[in-house]
Amino acid sequence: MGQKVNPIALRIGYIENWRGLWFTDKKQFAQNILEDYKIRQFIKKRFAQAAISRIVIERLGDKIKIIIYTARPGVIIGRRGADIDKLKSELGDITPKEMAIDLQEINNPSTDAQLIAQNIAFQLEKRVAFRRTMKRAIDQAMSSGVKGIKIKCSGRLNGAELARSESYRVGKLPLHTLRAQIDYGFAEALTTYGIIGIKVWANKGEVIREIKRQGEPGIQGLPAGSLFEKKALAKKNSFRHKAEFTKEGHKQ
Repeated sequence: MGQKVNPIALRIGYIENWRGLWFTDKKQFAQNILEDYKIRQFIKKRFAQAAISRIVIERLGDKIKIIIYTARPGVIIGRRGADIDKLKSELGDITPKEMAIDLQEINNPSTDAQLIAQNIAFQLEKRVAFRRTMKRAIDQAMSSGVKGIKIKCSGRLNGAELARSESYRVGKLPLHTLRAQIDYGFAEALTTYGIIGIKVWANKGEVIREIKRQGEPGIQGLPAGSLFEKKALAKKNSFRHKAEFTKEGHKQ
């Protein structure tokens, strides 16, 4: 059987970027990872109602920049920025380094896989029927421009004694196409019967852009500097070399 891999981790270096943008030596590495984990957990717990999709942490020397992608930035900012100042002081207990917090608003939350999973989890905790919740989320995502979506719920669904998994899938979801932008989200609903896990895969279409680098013709539809682009350029140059060789042969 094929093993399931996180689609975002699989695409890092091609069309996706790391969630932690920093580099350090071996002595500091473990401490930085632990700090990143604690910062993310604290922010998600502190602003559970802020619809936070992801948190990107950048480090440069003793400075930390935290970029929070959220559908409700007003919840984090608070009145006249009071909550965000309070957040900085609270994060000072985790790390003493100088900190800057930047908020990025998600304009269309119905296409973000993590926010879809969180919304389904919230509704399941309110005892809404899981099938109705999943179908409604799929309809909203497809109407918002998503090319394909899959939602999977696992656990004691509807309070059944035997745990099971149920999933719905609509549209195209090419998990093996690294050029396809597959968003992935996971959330847990803490119901009275136990924990129900929700996984969401959302296809946002293929990443296509023109690449031009140092006067070298790029390949349309491939990310700059990627392995695919290098192979395509090598193949293109080999064909060009063969064509020139055959032309010279005909001239002689």
